[in-house]
Amino acid sequence: MKIILNWILSALAVWLVARLVPGFHVSGPLAALIAALVIGFINATLGLFLKIITFPLTLITLGIFWLIINAVMIELASAIVPGFHVDSFGAAFWGAIVLSIVNMLFKWLAGTEKSAS
Repeated sequence: MKIILNWILSALAVWLVARLVPGFHVSGPLAALIAALVIGFINATLGLFLKIITFPLTLITLGIFWLIINAVMIELASAIVPGFHVDSFGAAFWGAIVLSIVNMLFKWLAGTEKSAS
């Protein structure tokens, strides 16, 4: 049940980012659900691999390079998911930042964030 709630919250976050960030488009609720699923899958596989490989660069840039990796993952998801489109890298970059913040806020409000213990 917790996984489904997180998926729905992520889809809601994608939909909200599409309303807030120019150049970030979602055609409807189904596209938001699929986009959230694909973004999560890409981040868990390819994104994790890239974050491990580029960790030294991330340390040098004080974590900012991870935002670039997240933007690339969102652009990749937009190339795969019909009904989800990102116009430019800038829109993907700002969308990644806003999506991270909104996702964190939603999961905190719902009480589904991972605990430290």
